[in-house]
Amino acid sequence: MLKDYYKNFIETTCDENGAITDFKIKCPDNFNFAYDIIDKYAELEPNARALVYTNPKGFERTFTFAQLSEYSTKAANLFTSKGVKYGDTVMLVLKGHYQFWLAMLGLEKIGAIAVPATHMLTPKDYIYRFEQAEIKHIVITGDDPKVAQNAEDADKESGGVLVGKFVVGNTQRDGWIDFDAEIEKQPDFMNRANTNARDMLVLYFTSGTTGYPKMVHHNHRYGLAHTQTAMWLNNRYDGLHLTIADTGWAKAMWGKMYGQFLMGSAVFVYDYDRFNPLDMLSVVSKYKVTSFCAPPTMYRFFIQEDVKSFDLSALEYCCTAGEALNPEVFERWYEFTGHKMMEGFGQTETVIMVSNLPGTEPKPGSMGKPMPLYDINIYDENGEPVPVGEVGEICIKCERGDDGLFGGYHKNDELTDSVWHDGLYHTGDTAWKDEDGYFWYVGRNDDIIKSSGYRIGPFEVESVLMTHPLVLECAVTGAPDPVRGQVVKATVVLVKDAEGSPELVKELQKHVTDNTAPYKYPRIIEFVTELPKTISGKIRRVQIRGEDK
Repeated sequence: MLKDYYKNFIETTCDENGAITDFKIKCPDNFNFAYDIIDKYAELEPNARALVYTNPKGFERTFTFAQLSEYSTKAANLFTSKGVKYGDTVMLVLKGHYQFWLAMLGLEKIGAIAVPATHMLTPKDYIYRFEQAEIKHIVITGDDPKVAQNAEDADKESGGVLVGKFVVGNTQRDGWIDFDAEIEKQPDFMNRANTNARDMLVLYFTSGTTGYPKMVHHNHRYGLAHTQTAMWLNNRYDGLHLTIADTGWAKAMWGKMYGQFLMGSAVFVYDYDRFNPLDMLSVVSKYKVTSFCAPPTMYRFFIQEDVKSFDLSALEYCCTAGEALNPEVFERWYEFTGHKMMEGFGQTETVIMVSNLPGTEPKPGSMGKPMPLYDINIYDENGEPVPVGEVGEICIKCERGDDGLFGGYHKNDELTDSVWHDGLYHTGDTAWKDEDGYFWYVGRNDDIIKSSGYRIGPFEVESVLMTHPLVLECAVTGAPDPVRGQVVKATVVLVKDAEGSPELVKELQKHVTDNTAPYKYPRIIEFVTELPKTISGKIRRVQIRGEDK
């Protein structure tokens, strides 16, 4: 049965209440997700839904597992016919287009390496990625001519490194292969490629707080490890799951591919250009999405709308990740929908690491407890576990490349060794643990504010500010100060029709001092119309700090 097939690849141990206490992956040496899951599911239940796609223009397309198997094979044959080989790096710039799934799985069947990327790259960004990842082929969206033009300009300046250039959307462009037209001409059969579970599967560029983007690579074991992610998301057989994420970012692998398909859940894709909370609530209602995940930022915008006017009766489960969850947002969403948001924590370098699992009671504002796949604790700077209530760095005791953990930063051994040493992977994220074992996020090491000898985590101050009725969202950072070193600064977006004023500054400052330690109050408050964010919805505190230098 498709419903239980994934259990061939994992071992779980549960307590008397059914809660998972241990979780292990059983990964064959030659495991390949496209063959061993997608093609197998096509045999077991060919007509089961795998992918449901729509866009704001009303175009819809649904793929069964049989169709996903067929078209991924066609994609593999198309790529092979145009020179893509085992081990080649292929950039995918496909926004939310359904062709991403065909291309991604097709590359897996060849043993090529996918390099997902955002469509917002400039020619300079492409040039850097072409060189660092040795990109040989590219598959790109055709709905915005500037995207292909930027890639062309970069290729020209790089000396013509691209061997194969594919464009989707039935777009005609000189020198480019029409992916949609050509895939239909390909045979729907192929011999299984000789791939290994430790072969590189995907290479992600992830921007740090300083310097050039890092290259994070995962092997084929990564797909199986996302079984654990799917458990956190409560994905189920015959469900329909929506994670809001562009395919250019690793979150798409978390919530739009591996774990969902493993569980036999269909992936729902809404291919929008600009996030609109009303549109998103409308499609969740119309298509009867059963499980849902979005960054806290997007939930903040949802709760400003009339959520109860939408029929969300099919919705069974809600999760959030990407940044810390403010308790105020948790409570409002629960009030409107009856669903408690189950927060989770992880990185591009990992699968889900800490979460509130189904069947557990979340504590609003806590990211939950360590997942059973990993040995996770909070450590001090000497590599020793810290006591309950003390802030430290979240670390995993582990081996590189195992169980969904990245194999290192590509071509950067020095950076890899800086985060992976003494038997620990150092995440760079800080937190503290309460007496019940729940982790509470404090911030990135780079985000910690050091003011007059105090160490202040931005999240606690943000959470207090978010309880003020006039605050829609905010970002707390450290601003340079000649006396204190740094002072707390709050960059604030107000709700509709509210206006910033010196009086409101004082009111917000008092609100913070009344609800947390007085030394944490923001000495600087700046009102803005919107916060700088990544395409995945994360607040870019690094940009705010950079503007204050």
